Amino acid sequence: MSGPGSDVRVGSSTDGLTPVSVAERSLAAGAWQWAGLAIVAIAAVAADQVTKHVVTNTLALDESVHVVGPLSIHHVQNSGIAFGLFSSATAVVTVITGIAVAWMLLFFARSGSRHPVLPAALGLLIGGSLSNLVDRVRLHHVTDFIDLKWWPAFNLADSFIVVGVAILLTALVAADRSPRPPRRTLDVAAR
Repeated sequence: MSGPGSDVRVGSSTDGLTPVSVAERSLAAGAWQWAGLAIVAIAAVAADQVTKHVVTNTLALDESVHVVGPLSIHHVQNSGIAFGLFSSATAVVTVITGIAVAWMLLFFARSGSRHPVLPAALGLLIGGSLSNLVDRVRLHHVTDFIDLKWWPAFNLADSFIVVGVAILLTALVAADRSPRPPRRTLDVAAR
């Protein structure tokens, strides 16, 4: 069947006038992105769990050892989230953390190749969140030990979460500031 308007060529649109844009690449995470995310998350969980184990086996609860300047290792327990917030709602914090980790994994599955820092940033966020989640489920509290005197005590998992968020925000700001090359289109009507 060949009639007016039925001739569609490769690289043209059905009406022959509308520009056809360059094909979009998939933003879904590939094997390399998943491997990067897993390595960072596993390293974060391992580092946090090992340091908490050392602190709980070396220092009694509320015992402190001065390291240098304002830094001390101070063994404290936190049943809430950062800075002791929601300390009486451990079950709610556990559920919300689980939902947040699931959401981050879903986001990564759909958008993991969007930016090269996503595996590292989300790996730190997921690893830190999972490590504290493991403690909440297993112990009903989180062990905090890094004490700067002017800031509430925290642990490595908390640091990983903050660094992961900082990396994400920096990447977003940098992406908004960098000029994007104009999108190439094929203008069939101009030929």
